Amino acid sequence: MMEHWVSFVTEVGFPIAVTFYLLHRIEGKLNILIASIHAIPDKLNR
Repeated sequence: MMEHWVSFVTEVGFPIAVTFYLLHRIEGKLNILIASIHAIPDKLNR
């Protein structure tokens, strides 16, 4: 039973870690994009 869990974590753990890493990177870029979108009306009114 324990061997099953170890193989499960080994197989699934890496994709989960990569997914969290990519989501963390994308979050920062999305925040920049949102700030840019909010700044558009100010730039158009000048």
